[in-house]
Amino acid sequence: MKTEPVLGYPANNDKLNKITAAVVFSAVFIMLVFSIYAEKVNRSLSGNMIRLHIVANSDSKADQDIKYLIRDEIVNHMTSIADQLKSKEDAKAYIKNNIEKLENIANKAIAHSGSAYTAEVSYGKYPFPSKRYNNIILPAGYYDSVKIDIGKAEGQNWWCVMFPPLCFVDETKGEMDQEYFDMLKNELSEDEMSIIMAASGSEEIPVEIRFKIVELFQQSKIKLANLFRGIIRFN
Repeated sequence: MKTEPVLGYPANNDKLNKITAAVVFSAVFIMLVFSIYAEKVNRSLSGNMIRLHIVANSDSKADQDIKYLIRDEIVNHMTSIADQLKSKEDAKAYIKNNIEKLENIANKAIAHSGSAYTAEVSYGKYPFPSKRYNNIILPAGYYDSVKIDIGKAEGQNWWCVMFPPLCFVDETKGEMDQEYFDMLKNELSEDEMSIIMAASGSEEIPVEIRFKIVELFQQSKIKLANLFRGIIRFN
């Protein structure tokens, strides 16, 4: 017995393939647009901020105490010259020209504690998780930052914003001084400012969605970078 071909099947299959291709193309296009948007926001934020990242030698109480001691000494030093730093470029130039001084401050704090290891200070672009500072919230991504590795640098981290100097405000208040807030506001677009403003009861959902878009793509970028570094080290 011969089986009759199902009439119209090739046409239906071709139509399904076209729909699938259109859906895939649309998804790729949307992902590309979101990726470009996320990268633009992160570059703008990084271009106007310098963050601080301190990594403790270990998670022991003694090593964590040293981490906070170094934090206090570095913050106190930067506070003493804050009036001289009117822009990110001023802060960047000072930091890059005074890496050794910052290391000496950190190592003096370590020596005062009686520990034998040392700290290494570097300036570059490093990955950061999303972080809330009460009246602003910064999405995950790569930021220009000062990194202080203490000893083996295997302990818990401490994160902050060195410029504008959010590190220097009262932690119980946690708000950026109006002077520095205005400085940041002048450098960022209205859309970018709306993204980093902390969510409140009146915050619009689209803003939260834009923040999640930036956060998702930047977190994925960081994970991929770490994966490739792991593969390279393994090889």
